[in-house]
Amino acid sequence: MLNLSKLAAAEFHTEPYEYLLVDDFLDADSKPAIVNDFPPIEKAGSFPLSRLSYGPAFKQLTSELLGPDFAAAVSKKFSMDLNQYPTMLTVRGQCDDSDGGIHTDSKDKVITVLLYLNPDWESSGGRLRLLRSKNLEDYVAEVPPTMGSLIIFKRSDCSWHAHKPFEGKRMSLQMNWVKSDRYLRKERFRHEVSSFVKGLVGRKS
Repeated sequence: MLNLSKLAAAEFHTEPYEYLLVDDFLDADSKPAIVNDFPPIEKAGSFPLSRLSYGPAFKQLTSELLGPDFAAAVSKKFSMDLNQYPTMLTVRGQCDDSDGGIHTDSKDKVITVLLYLNPDWESSGGRLRLLRSKNLEDYVAEVPPTMGSLIIFKRSDCSWHAHKPFEGKRMSLQMNWVKSDRYLRKERFRHEVSSFVKGLVGRKS
């Protein structure tokens, strides 16, 4: 499903931090099935795969992202061996007005991968901006969260990114290589608790 040749050919940027963009990273024939098999998510926030139900096409997509070929391709682009780091993958299906604030990601993250899965996108909100500073208008790139849009960046103290507010359906996958199993366990537990609580709230509403 992943177009690794496009990733290999993508321009690698070093300013204001290390990143690359691929505008159509998924095989065209796989896109309808991925959308159809995307897990039903009615709440904002990030959810671990263990808390979600989804179909075979979505399962294949996540397996390829977590697989050795993708890791090797990203390692080559960023000139580092990612095999030494654990991986974490979460899913988002909804966005609310509390999402998208300017941040750099946790210091425990090494590489962040964002893959968007929305068939189309018309709103001016929800388009991720890679920033030069803590100013939303000071950006080097703006990426609409359309199907197959891929962003990969190396976390640093200046890896600022954000988007304008948006409320509604916004499907994406986030994958990270992280520094330690301890952080991975902590984040998995946090996401598990958060998604469990959101499930309880959903049943009460």
